[in-house]
Amino acid sequence: MARSRASQTTAEDEPFEESILDIDVTSEMEASFLEYAYSVIYSRALPDARDGLKPVQRRILYMMAEMGLRPDRGHVKSQRVVGEVMGKLHPHGDSAIYDALVRMAQDFSMRLPLVDGHGNFGSLDNGPAAARYTEARLAAAALLMTDSLDEDVVDLVPNYDNQLTQPEVLPAQYPNLLVNGASGIAVGMATNMAPHNLVEVIAAARHLIDDPEADLEALMRFVPGPDLPTGGRIVGLDGIRDAYRTGRGSFKMRATTRIENVTSRRKGIVVTELPYQVGPEKLAERLRDAVQSKKVQGVSDYQDLTDRHHGMRLVLTIKSGFNPEAVLQQLYKHTPMEESFGINNVALVDGQPRTMGLKHLLEVFVDHRIAVVRRRTEHRLGKHRDRLHLVEGLLLAIVDIDEVIQIVRTSDDAESARTRLMTVFDLTQVQAEYILELRLRRLTKFSQIELEGERDDLRREIERLEEILSSEEVLRRLVSDELAQVAASHGTPRRTVLLEAADQPAPAQAGADLEVADNPCRVLLTGTGLIARIAGEEPLVREGQRGAHDVVVCDVRTSARSDVGAVTSAGRVLRLSVVDLPELVATASAPSLAGGTRIADLVALERDERVVGLIRLGEDDIARGGSLALGTAQGVVKRVQLDYPRTDGFEIIALKDGDHVVSVVDLEQDADLDLVFITSDAQLLHFPASGVRPQGRGAGGVAGVKLSADAQVVSFGAIDVTAAADVVTVAGTSGTLPSLQTGSLKVTALAEYPAKGRATGGVRCHRFLRGEDALISAWVVPHPARACSEAGQPIDLPAPVGRRDGSGSPVAVPIAAVG
Repeated sequence: MARSRASQTTAEDEPFEESILDIDVTSEMEASFLEYAYSVIYSRALPDARDGLKPVQRRILYMMAEMGLRPDRGHVKSQRVVGEVMGKLHPHGDSAIYDALVRMAQDFSMRLPLVDGHGNFGSLDNGPAAARYTEARLAAAALLMTDSLDEDVVDLVPNYDNQLTQPEVLPAQYPNLLVNGASGIAVGMATNMAPHNLVEVIAAARHLIDDPEADLEALMRFVPGPDLPTGGRIVGLDGIRDAYRTGRGSFKMRATTRIENVTSRRKGIVVTELPYQVGPEKLAERLRDAVQSKKVQGVSDYQDLTDRHHGMRLVLTIKSGFNPEAVLQQLYKHTPMEESFGINNVALVDGQPRTMGLKHLLEVFVDHRIAVVRRRTEHRLGKHRDRLHLVEGLLLAIVDIDEVIQIVRTSDDAESARTRLMTVFDLTQVQAEYILELRLRRLTKFSQIELEGERDDLRREIERLEEILSSEEVLRRLVSDELAQVAASHGTPRRTVLLEAADQPAPAQAGADLEVADNPCRVLLTGTGLIARIAGEEPLVREGQRGAHDVVVCDVRTSARSDVGAVTSAGRVLRLSVVDLPELVATASAPSLAGGTRIADLVALERDERVVGLIRLGEDDIARGGSLALGTAQGVVKRVQLDYPRTDGFEIIALKDGDHVVSVVDLEQDADLDLVFITSDAQLLHFPASGVRPQGRGAGGVAGVKLSADAQVVSFGAIDVTAAADVVTVAGTSGTLPSLQTGSLKVTALAEYPAKGRATGGVRCHRFLRGEDALISAWVVPHPARACSEAGQPIDLPAPVGRRDGSGSPVAVPIAAVG
């Protein structure tokens, strides 16, 4: 038991007799707790199903409308709005009011913001500035919530001190509860509702107006799922269907991602949209914890490149050798890039908390909107009837205005004048009172015409309003048409992508699948300097592909987790990791070579240094045996065994001053190949590769072809003389860059040229025309030869001719490469 003691004192501070009241603690606690719970449920935490607003939100919008803070007027300090709301309607802390105002201004919290905020209204990771620093006014959508409040469309109730009135509910021209969602925790219950697309929700509401018996499946054709303010993806729709049917369910939200080449050698996961209520800083923190705990592997860097012009852009760089798709599945599992949203559609209906499905929510709104439009129509009808009554009386008086003036002038007072007017003209008291208060300037002939026009307009409008009230069908059609206008003026496209559960990516795979498998592949180098890898061991075949982009000049067989070497004109080998190279996706015919990366972006080259070819550097590749052959501009040839240091770069030939490597070829073990030199003075020499003794990396090579004065090697290669091969030569003017002149081109079969011994002069392969004095480029490639320009576009080559020393024919476009 507990006791409550009350004592009072007299003016002389003498106490009255004490009175003690015994109260049962259990009963008192129950009563007090129920009163508190009632207050939280009905006055704070749960929204009304009709306008979708909690009391504090409703009071903020109503007070801002009363203050005239329309979208076409200037912003005012948020502190002023908070003060007005707190002093007149909401006797609670200013922080609670300001928090509610801020949320209604955040476009990442509400699908259709109701407050237009100016200043720092916070982000997903940080709170807003203080109310004294920010400014606010109503957003355009808020006018739809408060429209027609002066037309008796909703009931007004007293405020907390019974000095003012406030609307019990707002008119709400659209289903705000579904569009913007809601969240709140009451006593013993909570609500958590997802935002939806305005156009979709209104379409469902209009369908329900036309067909009140529509089932859930019909409504879900218009509202397939939530539309979150931050976009993203919703994976799995079964939980959404449960929520629309019973009011409870859940769904998974995923970030919108894509895999890109963030650098020339690294891939990355680029995040452009995060799940609802997840911020970049929260993601960064959870990602850091997951990487440190080894739950997420393969992420080397995290960058937030978000800006106002390009929107959200979070870049997660993937380590070399890791499968980006598998890493992405780990991120979904261990970071907020995938989150769950639990739907609990609890709202107040007729003052009672209810858990509602989609149809019930739409029905409550439609019934509310029909009631609002009916009350608005009744109010307007009454106003129009009253005005028509006055206009008709005024027209009666204007017909005999002289007598009206005479009656007024001869009357002793206003009361007698009113009585005489009512008697003479058969007017009502309201009409007579209006005529007495009328200004004389209204009593002109022109005013009579205006009044007659106004009378006719009023009669037509009254007839229309009466038709609306007399027909439920017309009333419902009017509500539907107004909803359509709202959707047309304020609707926006869907932001969230909906995916069925069957469309989910596969779950995160085991650690062995996280890294790129060491499968066989081929590394391709094109004539325009693009490098890429393609799965499989078979050489790239592009027969019959007219119009194919670029040509392949190097095709190295290796594996995905091995290395290849880029041989430069300076005699250096620069190591490249195959897994860092972009992978081409094979099509029914052949992959597009345009998907490669410029090799010059992957290696550090000196001035005037260029990549002349690719070689194998993997341990398994070296174990297969074979050697390399290099040819230099001064006619030197060198064979090198496949035995290299594990450094990122090393020398492979000792060059003389002024010399450079023209090309490098891979001589696989047991291959019967001839080495081919073509010189600038149009001499071709080919001899067996077996005639060149292998040397160490520090050697300078041996004589390969005998050069005449001022001549140099323009092409070096290795070819199987037993197979068909083409010799492509382009003659022009020496001293001019090949890319700046087209020259004359000739294609000849290699079989036309006899073999000769090493270090000899070879045979003539091209006869110069007038104005030509040198070969500007040449190639020996397997038949059929394909050519491309500097831009990678294909160039048609003529058919091989039988004369090895014949002249060429003009070319329309400079040839960059043949392969």
